[in-house]
Amino acid sequence: MADTTCQWDETLYAGSASHYSSGRMPYPSRLAEVVGEALGLDGTGRLLDVGCGPGSVTLLLAPLFQAAVGVDADPDMLTEARRRASEVGATNVEWRHLRAEALPADLGTFRVATFAQSFHWMDRPLVTRRVRDMLAPGGAWVHVSANTHQGVADDETLPYPRPPWRQIDDLVASYLGPVRRGSQGWLPAGTPGGEEEIMRQAGFTGPTRLTVDQGMVVERGVDEIASAVFSLSSSAPHLFADRLPAFEADLRRLLSEAARDGRFAERRRGIDVVIWHP
Repeated sequence: MADTTCQWDETLYAGSASHYSSGRMPYPSRLAEVVGEALGLDGTGRLLDVGCGPGSVTLLLAPLFQAAVGVDADPDMLTEARRRASEVGATNVEWRHLRAEALPADLGTFRVATFAQSFHWMDRPLVTRRVRDMLAPGGAWVHVSANTHQGVADDETLPYPRPPWRQIDDLVASYLGPVRRGSQGWLPAGTPGGEEEIMRQAGFTGPTRLTVDQGMVVERGVDEIASAVFSLSSSAPHLFADRLPAFEADLRRLLSEAARDGRFAERRRGIDVVIWHP
């Protein structure tokens, strides 16, 4: 049965790719260590990163494999991924422009398939079945759940003010309406759940659940928080159309007034890792 919670729109992240590098907090190196230890990765086999975006997880995990393939439906994300791969000298990664629903696309078999902040945009039952058939014996599906644009909201005293996320949300809503958007579509109920049932129906066993608790305080500037806002599908630049300059001016005014010496601070959220086996 198809998963019609959110239908793909090619404009989903239009204009957002260039904002990822500065707007999203990078995954910690500890994530690679945890995944490598849990799966006994030793530099052999292949990695498939589905919905790879700008390659954040692909490039972090690629050194644990002989080769890696990142696939994404957004060509701008892949352009950013190639740029980042060149910067870090990653030579064992291939990038493919295609939707997850188009798999297996003659890509072959893989030791591990990863999904990081991407699965909810897909026809999940269909993609789960197809990716399961692409996993080698003893392979694994790794779901990385994280919120890398925004830190923890608590009462801790920090060296700088927290970004005014509630006011940012209100500002976005004043331009785009109160219901969270996913590109040209709407997500009135938020992102879908039911992942565990989908995985079991496709024949996966598990899961093993791990947490990479970052816990460190990160300082970011006005430009970085503005990029974090534009890196989200619900506030991607194209959604504002000809009102984009006005929104950006209002956003930067809000951030400048809330910052101290142009700086913000947040404690990074933990990252949940869920491992399934076919």
